[in-house]
Amino acid sequence: MPSPFPGMDPYLEGYLWSDVHSALANKIRQVLVPLLRKRYTARLEIYLVEDNAPEAEVGILYPDVEVLQVRSSQVGALQLTQSGAIATTPAQLTLPVLQPVEVRVPTVEIRDTALNVLVTCIEILSPVNKREPGLTGYRQKRQRLYQAGVNLIELDLLRRGSRPFNHPRLPSVPYLIELTRAQSGMVDVWTLGLQDRLPVIPVPLRQPDPDVPLDLTAVLNAIYDEAAYDLSIDYRVTPPPPPLSESDALWLENLLAPLRG
Repeated sequence: MPSPFPGMDPYLEGYLWSDVHSALANKIRQVLVPLLRKRYTARLEIYLVEDNAPEAEVGILYPDVEVLQVRSSQVGALQLTQSGAIATTPAQLTLPVLQPVEVRVPTVEIRDTALNVLVTCIEILSPVNKREPGLTGYRQKRQRLYQAGVNLIELDLLRRGSRPFNHPRLPSVPYLIELTRAQSGMVDVWTLGLQDRLPVIPVPLRQPDPDVPLDLTAVLNAIYDEAAYDLSIDYRVTPPPPPLSESDALWLENLLAPLRG
C-alpha cells in the first residue's frame, strides 16, 4: 500500500523515524550509484551522536517513560505508630532517571573514485541535529564542509526542532530541502508543505561534470512500500507533534477520511 500523502508523511516522524532515516540513506545511495559511476560513487557514513536531552523525544521517538504510583500516606502513619519516630512523607511518584541515548545518524557521501575525496554530502536531519546540544555541533559540521569545498544537501523532513540554517526570508513551512554548492555563498531552498510532492533535486559533482537528478518522492515511495510502513501506522490518530496548522489539519482530515471510515 502506498502512503496516502503526496510527499512527506508526517506519521513517519514518530517512533518509525530511525528506520525511515536509515532506509532513506540506503535508498538514496542505491538510486545514485548507477548515475555516478565510474568517476564517482556513493557511500554510507554512520556517525554517533549522544542525545543528552532525550526527554524532548519521550513519547515521540523514544518510548513513554514508565510512571509508577507509590505508597499511600498510610505507610508513613504506620511507621510513626510502631516506632514512635517521625515518619517521612512518601513521594507521590517514582520516575526512572533518563540516561543519554546514543543515536546512529546515517549520511550519504559522494566520493571521487580516483582519490576517494569527498565531493558531496547528503545529510538527512535527525531530531538530535535540531536541538541543543546537537544543533551547535551540527552547525559546526556544516561550516567545516563548506570550508573544505564540499557540496552539501540537507533533507529536513521533520517538523519539530530548530532549523540549522536560519534566514529571515525563510517561510514557516513543515519541510525544507537545502543545497549549498561548494564555495558559492548561496543556498538553494525548496520549501514544502504537507500537500506538496518532494522535488527532483540536482546532486552536484565536480566541475565540469553535470549534476545528477535525485527524485525524492520516488525514493520515499519506494521505502514506504518496501518497509510496509502502512502496517505500523494508525491513520485514525493525530500525527506526532508538533500540532498541525488549522489549514493543514483540515486538509489532513479530508485526505484521511477514507482510511478512517
